Amino acid sequence: MLEPQTADGKVLWHFTMSLDGFVAGPGHSMDWMTGTTFRPDLIDEYATTTGAVLGGRDGWDAYPDPGGIYGGAWKGPVFVLTHHPEDATPTDGVTFLNCDAGEAVRIGLEAANGKNLEVFSPDIGRQLLALGLIDEIDLHIAPVLLGDGIRLYDNPGGAPIQLRGLGREDPRGAIDVRFRPV
Repeated sequence: MLEPQTADGKVLWHFTMSLDGFVAGPGHSMDWMTGTTFRPDLIDEYATTTGAVLGGRDGWDAYPDPGGIYGGAWKGPVFVLTHHPEDATPTDGVTFLNCDAGEAVRIGLEAANGKNLEVFSPDIGRQLLALGLIDEIDLHIAPVLLGDGIRLYDNPGGAPIQLRGLGREDPRGAIDVRFRPV
């Protein structure tokens, strides 16, 4: 059984993902998660262990409301990494950064004040993974096949990234899931 998330100052790449690997539908749509249920204390667990959030500009432009993070259960500093901070709409609690991903992590971890920095961007997560700056990947697999959208990890021609499962007897073992079409 997987232990609850802890606030250990980790860089945590965190998403709900479709069974076929998408974290958002076309145009960053999230309506595909409607009707998905999660374990009872999930939102509280992440709201209490998150110190800051790092996201990308495309995701921010699609959902420019920091009050929507964890349904409003979390409040804290949000950092949006962008090449064009000058055309971003100023928003309370949101800092637009124009730097490399490693520097954005340094800034975010400092603001997280010992809690976790959650990465809500597939592109930034991929960059941080390549830099060795992701401490954990935390996924909640929704029982849906999207077929199109924004993948969690997309790196055509790149080398496979080996992972180790946490809270498992065999950290290299495959995870079995079983679903039926509705």
